[in-house]
Amino acid sequence: MTIELIRPGRNRIAPAPKPLVSRDCGPEGCEVDWLASRRVEAELDVEAFTRFSLEMGWGDGLPLIPPTDARVRTFLSENDRYPDEVIGMMPGNVECTVEKIVINAVMAGAPAESLELLIAMISSIADPDFELYGVNATTASVYPAFVVNGPIRQALDIPYSYGCLGGVPGVSAPIGRAIRLIMRNVAGQVAGVTSQTTFGSPGRVAGIVTGEWEEKSPWAPLGERRGVSGNAVTSFGTMGTMNVLDTTSHSASDFLEMIGKSYAYAGCNNFSGAVPFGEALIAINPICAEIVAREMPNIEDVQETLWKFASVDANDLNAQHRDQLAGQGRVRADGRIYAAPEPKDILVFVAGGLGGLHAAGFHTFGTSLAQTKPVAEIVPAEHSIAAE
Repeated sequence: MTIELIRPGRNRIAPAPKPLVSRDCGPEGCEVDWLASRRVEAELDVEAFTRFSLEMGWGDGLPLIPPTDARVRTFLSENDRYPDEVIGMMPGNVECTVEKIVINAVMAGAPAESLELLIAMISSIADPDFELYGVNATTASVYPAFVVNGPIRQALDIPYSYGCLGGVPGVSAPIGRAIRLIMRNVAGQVAGVTSQTTFGSPGRVAGIVTGEWEEKSPWAPLGERRGVSGNAVTSFGTMGTMNVLDTTSHSASDFLEMIGKSYAYAGCNNFSGAVPFGEALIAINPICAEIVAREMPNIEDVQETLWKFASVDANDLNAQHRDQLAGQGRVRADGRIYAAPEPKDILVFVAGGLGGLHAAGFHTFGTSLAQTKPVAEIVPAEHSIAAE
């Protein structure tokens, strides 16, 4: 059983963004107003605007910066993108344009330098195989987690060491928050209305935006292993984070056994009969990765060992669950049920601080498949445009 064979989007046609039309207005430029969003009168005071945004259904409860014409144009002027460029199609067949991304980025407090990363993140979750429709509407507490690779980590100060999954000051929270606002204001995810999420999650405020500590990793970067070298972002629909601590093991296989067995608990979505398959995302901190790589220099061996241990004995499940999964062909000849179809579906990256032997597991929502997209090089806008 492979994800390639059963991927949900294999029969879908990815919506094609509209081609750009010529913007040549001659050497003197033109006075066309490319901003197409509806203008609404509102107070500029942050507290007043935040209250207003909640009344309008735009806000998440935290203070929002009013996305005035001037702020949106300034944000755009520091980049080289047309505001009506369509980046992806959101649920409801809604176009997500650069302008809509910028408006929500301004409200979230994300810096203008993050636009190309935001565009790549939106492109990744708009891919049909990410299954954003399901992510938005499900009863689960799923939200996107993003792993950033390449020099853009340093350029934007994306965290990849201590506290990289949340809690360190910097741009990752506003960038993640911008994505979450877009999922609300463009993709239409509203709890109790379009979203049936039972509990929700703190991750539904600012998501997870982390880098990979490539310089400390004994293996090739995650993005490169998934076909994108250099600046890249990988999105993963996760149910949250799970910490694994192992201060006892000494060998690679022992560490990976602890991580794999910790990941495989019966009630996670990976073993649900309602979820026919799923991937797994696992972060290993640099100290643990160094120990593992002494015995396993090939990442494929790490994935296979984790895959083997991230499984449960079918007899440990009650008859109803066991029979349902058996009916789906998920009980293998060895009597075990595996969290992911194949070892390659265990996605591994290196991140985290150097203070202890920790790993972090991210459980899948289900049929939402991880997507890796390139992040375009930041191209400063022409001086003449910036001065407009």
